[in-house]
Amino acid sequence: MSGEALAGDKGSGIDPETLASMARLIKDAHAAGAQIGVVVGGGNIFRGLEATVCSDRVNADHMGMLATVINAIAMQDALSTLGVPAVVMSALEMPRVVETFVRDRAVEHLENGFVVIFAGGTGCPFFTTDTTAALRALEIGANVLIKATKVDGIYDKDPVKYLDACFFPVLTYDEALQRNLCVMDLTSITLCRDNNLEIRVINIKTPGSLEGLLKGDRVGSIVRGRSS
Repeated sequence: MSGEALAGDKGSGIDPETLASMARLIKDAHAAGAQIGVVVGGGNIFRGLEATVCSDRVNADHMGMLATVINAIAMQDALSTLGVPAVVMSALEMPRVVETFVRDRAVEHLENGFVVIFAGGTGCPFFTTDTTAALRALEIGANVLIKATKVDGIYDKDPVKYLDACFFPVLTYDEALQRNLCVMDLTSITLCRDNNLEIRVINIKTPGSLEGLLKGDRVGSIVRGRSS
């Protein structure tokens, strides 16, 4: 889940209504019996890659990773308000604030019915939220990696700006890479391809989209090893 998505129409910061809406979608999916891990970005607060306030990329990326912790705590609070047990685990160690990410502990939380919110990126600079999502999904043995966006799936160009944008219901990993469709970054798609982890791209603003996907409905776009 991108940090930008949490900003809603505000463009930056955390929009309370948007946060609550996303938490309700996660609640519905959780109630359906799914084990859910959520990776959050920090772009609504600070984007390390595009930062101009830091001359050093490593410092900028560390600031971006800290921003993800703020978003993760906000999501945990929103879920707790709805009665959904949730825990934040960060790759950056800050034990007085959130748990430190440990793979076995994360799996234990999931098996005990908690939504696990992964923050702090990978803990290392130069890696994106997409790569973090792929890495965490593989570490916890996820069945599917879902990218929550503001559009209904994968298009050849921005459907908000271009009415003739072409929608792709199914793509292979290699097709997504060759077409440079910006589904996710190169590293994350390659990780998914090499480990045969299916990617689903959905519109997080569409009511019931996440729950429907988990029930087997044809929602959004699919990236997998074969296109048929």
